[in-house]
Amino acid sequence: QVELAESGGGLVQAGGSLRLSCEASGRAFTNYGRGWFRQAPGKVREFVAGIKWSTGNTYYADSVKGRFTISRDIGKNTAYLQMNSLKPEDTAVYYCAAKRNAYSAYGLMASYDYWGQGTQVTVSS
Repeated sequence: QVELAESGGGLVQAGGSLRLSCEASGRAFTNYGRGWFRQAPGKVREFVAGIKWSTGNTYYADSVKGRFTISRDIGKNTAYLQMNSLKPEDTAVYYCAAKRNAYSAYGLMASYDYWGQGTQVTVSS
């Protein structure tokens, strides 16, 4: 059993910052990449950012480029999402996911094998 636990969500004013964490635990698995997705009320879940575990190569949705930064700590088996200049439209439940396939696209939900329970991020105007 692989578990992903997100933390760091909360309420912040527009222009503020939050840092999300995603720690993996349980049985060992081949972790080729980690991704962050988000889902706002009434909307589909969308890709936010992804990171290739071995090289640290990163991928971002256009809506967050220049504001969000994904990173990882291999020793802690933890991925992070630093979110700056937050906007009310960033309000959503943020989910962490891990994928075992080296070749699947980071932006697709179907590429990921494990998901966390999500953490709420609310940005007030």
